[in-house]
Amino acid sequence: MRHQNTTKTLGRKKEPREAMLRSLTTSFIVYEKIKTTEAKARVLRPIVEKMITLGKKDTLHARRQAIKDLYLEGAVKKLFEVVGPRFKERNGGYTRIVKLPRRLNDAAKMAILEMVE
Repeated sequence: MRHQNTTKTLGRKKEPREAMLRSLTTSFIVYEKIKTTEAKARVLRPIVEKMITLGKKDTLHARRQAIKDLYLEGAVKKLFEVVGPRFKERNGGYTRIVKLPRRLNDAAKMAILEMVE
């Protein structure tokens, strides 16, 4: 039973959901903006914010934690060399969700998750 468990399942079991979120996180770090459904964006936002906070630390332990959660080595490199230093002076709130019109074929609520300037 799921009493008082607040994790959004997004209609998937644990392993496929975690793989999807890892993939979306990697894509977000690489492209700095992704278009997805609003529900996925809301679930992804805290994960991405924690990754950017890791990127600000730039220690060996932080790099190993990022490698564990990201699929591409290039994404890890970009996280620590580009994204982390960009937000060095900012204390959270690295991303924003911009709502878009609904998708045509299934009327799903769409959103863009992007980095704040």
